[in-house]
Amino acid sequence: MGVPKVSVVVPAYNCGPHIEKLVASLLRQSLPADEFEVIFVDDGSTDDTAERLDRLADAHPHIKVLHIENSGWPSRPRNLGIEEARGEYVFFSDDDDWFATEALERLYACAKANDADIVIGKMAGYGRPVPRELFRKNRFDATLANSPLIDSLTCHKLFRRSFLNEHGLRFPEGGKRRLEDHSLVVRAYFLSRRTSVLSDYTCYHHIQRRDGRNVTAAQLDPSSYFASVREALDVVDANTEPGPLRDRLHRRWMRNEMLSQLRGKRLLNAPEAWLEQVALEVQKIIQERFAPGVAGGLPPLLRAVAYLAERGRVADLRRLALWEAGIAAHGTVDELRRAEHAVTVTIAAELRSANEPVGFRDDDGRDVLMLPMEEIAPEVLDATAQVRKARLDLVARHRETGIEVFLPLNFQTERITGTTGPDTVHLVHRATATIDFTALNGGRTRGSWMLKARITNVGWTEDARLPLVFLCRADGSRPRIRDERKVWNRLRSAVGRRVKR
Repeated sequence: MGVPKVSVVVPAYNCGPHIEKLVASLLRQSLPADEFEVIFVDDGSTDDTAERLDRLADAHPHIKVLHIENSGWPSRPRNLGIEEARGEYVFFSDDDDWFATEALERLYACAKANDADIVIGKMAGYGRPVPRELFRKNRFDATLANSPLIDSLTCHKLFRRSFLNEHGLRFPEGGKRRLEDHSLVVRAYFLSRRTSVLSDYTCYHHIQRRDGRNVTAAQLDPSSYFASVREALDVVDANTEPGPLRDRLHRRWMRNEMLSQLRGKRLLNAPEAWLEQVALEVQKIIQERFAPGVAGGLPPLLRAVAYLAERGRVADLRRLALWEAGIAAHGTVDELRRAEHAVTVTIAAELRSANEPVGFRDDDGRDVLMLPMEEIAPEVLDATAQVRKARLDLVARHRETGIEVFLPLNFQTERITGTTGPDTVHLVHRATATIDFTALNGGRTRGSWMLKARITNVGWTEDARLPLVFLCRADGSRPRIRDERKVWNRLRSAVGRRVKR
């Protein structure tokens, strides 16, 4: 085999049968087997992983296995994989994820067409978050300034191997290092001559294993975790000047790695001593590292969490989390029309806490988010700009693969006054979308599709599952529609009859 187009590097540790889905996806790649290689690095597994991988390598010449003493974390296996790789590009995969059939072929074609140092393929998440806004469209010349690249900091990407070597880009070693991807990926973004985002094909399926054995699934150690946050912030500071861009990039860690630990169910489920330690670390970083514009650019709910965290008000954070844990999106289907291969659906959706809609009070012409506490300055809760930018998306999710597709729609936001008290308002979002099943997901529609109404406003992004499922044939024509409300009503009726007898 000549120089491979792609080297896939996979750290493996005690993965057992969980690796089979990844293996099967690699063996059915549309990129010919003599044009890519797979390098598994067995990190001292104590189960049958080593034997499984050796049998695989014996059967397939383009697959090789390295066996090393246990390092305890994916960084050293990935670094050894880079050294062993011969491909023009390198992709870092986890041992329990998997690839779509055309993933490597499409990623490599995108890299060559755009002369890209980095290509980020669209991801689907299972029990774990993946970037959403980044994959709303293809972005063939994405930068940290012109796109939400900062939303994607895991290493599951295609990197030009010479680019990694030219800049000495390697993962930090030395035991367990949370967020080990972040410093490398952020440095890579700043150094990349061109970064492309491939959003019209879901390339990579990212999973949270139900047995909790993902190496990052265990509860984090606050001290080392936030040390890694500081290291990533150091990279940003070394490559930017104080100002809006730095604030926006800092905001990503404030939002995702800091405030996310101090809100909703995550906070409520946390041990008290652990929570106190996390709150202290977050407070120190806010006070020591962030300019006022970092929190100032957050939506009002997150500004409130940052406001309380900066002041060490842990008891109030818990009160806020208790209220927020009840927030959910609620959606209804108001109208449904069908044609030969298309369906037009009209929906309404809103955010509610328990049975009450999320409300805003009027404060001298400003919309102020109503929270279950009075001790937060009104300017922190000023939601006027966010209310104007509130958005409703309709998302089709393929049940069998987890692929999500944003549907083109027209939507409007209606202000409903007085329902949560005098001088208050809440928002109802309405949208109409036509789903062409011959074009959805590039025509790859076979299987069942469910619909979700996704509301983004004032700090929440919440999905409301709609009770429609579309069952599609390969050509997308005449999809069958199942109204799950009728299914559940029939089930409830049948259960009721059995009980009566």
